[in-house]
Amino acid sequence: MVVHLSEDIRGDVTPLVGFVVSRAVGNAVQRNLVKRRLRAAAGSRLADLPAHSRTVVRALVPAADSTYDELSGDLDRGLERAISRWERRGSAQS
Repeated sequence: MVVHLSEDIRGDVTPLVGFVVSRAVGNAVQRNLVKRRLRAAAGSRLADLPAHSRTVVRALVPAADSTYDELSGDLDRGLERAISRWERRGSAQS
């Protein structure tokens, strides 16, 4: 899984999360299952995201065979890295 985080200062204060699950992940049923699991996992983490943030989560091929707990753990690690990079970039611009 790949997680990208950016800031939209003109946008809504509430963080937004979007998902990209390509056909390479599997058929429509598998892709929708991955999206539903990621959406559920991300919903409980919105409070941890910075205000005005926009997050894109791209599922990779192994996501098709992953359980909810595995996807949730991958999402946690991806968000931690993305937030860390975002904070470093913000402090470098100050």
